[in-house]
Amino acid sequence: MSEKQINQPLLTLLSDFGDRDGYVGVIKGVIAQINPNLIVVDLTHQIPPQNIAAARFCLMNAYAYFPVGTVHVAVVDPGVGGKRRAIAVEFAQGFLVGPDNGIFSGVLSQSPAIAAVELTNPDYWRTPQPSKTFHGRDIFAPVGANLANGVPLKQLGREINPTDLVQLDINYCNETPTGMAGCIQYIDHFGNLVSNIPRSCVQGKTWSVQVAGLTIPGCETYADVNVGEAIALIGSHGWVEIAINSGNAHLQLQINWQDTLQVLFL
Repeated sequence: MSEKQINQPLLTLLSDFGDRDGYVGVIKGVIAQINPNLIVVDLTHQIPPQNIAAARFCLMNAYAYFPVGTVHVAVVDPGVGGKRRAIAVEFAQGFLVGPDNGIFSGVLSQSPAIAAVELTNPDYWRTPQPSKTFHGRDIFAPVGANLANGVPLKQLGREINPTDLVQLDINYCNETPTGMAGCIQYIDHFGNLVSNIPRSCVQGKTWSVQVAGLTIPGCETYADVNVGEAIALIGSHGWVEIAINSGNAHLQLQINWQDTLQVLFL
């Protein structure tokens, strides 16, 4: 690990559990039973229920802000208790723990897996008979805490080929004769529509976005248009997004996840 590796164990949590029920608190209790001094950071627990694509995006855009060696536990798991694998993955920045359902495919597209295991060793689970509906509590949280405590990845289960990990079916952006074609990969709390077209594709160019029959100018800040007007810009995450100044683009434009759009170079 590099000189930026953390000296004190750190673990992040991401889920669709919300804050109404006790699920997140229970997971933190399980982690504290293993190491009460472990630093636990909540990335978010407000992922829309079963929305693996939203979880993929949020984790992909968060991991780089944490020290090398951080363990990221992500639980958006509509296939819990079924045939999908429970996995742990080592990559350059640390470790990923969760279901093998594509939730980690965004991170691994930017920082490829070094090694991966299927979590088949119950010695590191909360119980050898885990709930069929709550692997976050019984498998992923304790495995993540043990990883943060220094347990080697290979002790957690059977080694698997990282190239066999599930990839989420997200459309790629493509060049066109007039610019780029892409899709909406995430809709944030403000209703901003985040595309899968990266900053690098539009930097230094004059551009606009065509979507839902509209042509929306590419600008730099929300304030570059009047309140209530649509704007296209580069969000803090580094992707082209569509917004409404002081409004909700998702509701007002009726655009949804994976709807297509065109970036036009002018």
